[in-house]
Amino acid sequence: MLCRKIILLLASIATTGASAIRGQELATADQIPPTRASASAAKNQTAPLRQEHRFWDKKNAWLFAGVGASRALDYSSTLNLRRRGDNEILVTNDLVDNHAAFAVVEAAGTAVSIGASYLFHRSGHHKLERWTSIVHIGLTTSGAVRNYCLPTAHP
Repeated sequence: MLCRKIILLLASIATTGASAIRGQELATADQIPPTRASASAAKNQTAPLRQEHRFWDKKNAWLFAGVGASRALDYSSTLNLRRRGDNEILVTNDLVDNHAAFAVVEAAGTAVSIGASYLFHRSGHHKLERWTSIVHIGLTTSGAVRNYCLPTAHP
């Protein structure tokens, strides 16, 4: 009963706000006074843009190679973990035991990382483009080191 009252209250507030929004008119360009922000925006438009880089430049090529190498290290450390009798916690043991399927998963992880970097590159977020690979390398390598450091499970 209390839940219905809250839903009705929220619905009435939303419809009241929607009717107030509908009644507003759009301002024309003549009605908007010039501000400091628009003046600084005009200055920024005349400033030269930063030099953009190609997506497959030398730095990205090394970063993507690092992502691939860290995924290969994760692949081998996870197989080593399973050979010693431990269980994988992130994916099922059946997937890890199927070596071809697990290799495809690791390759797909590398492809997704490169794809995310490409999306950041296309949208102009070049620092995020690089940091995607850096973080991926760090997390994957630390996971692989953890796998090698785990004690062997004895039945």
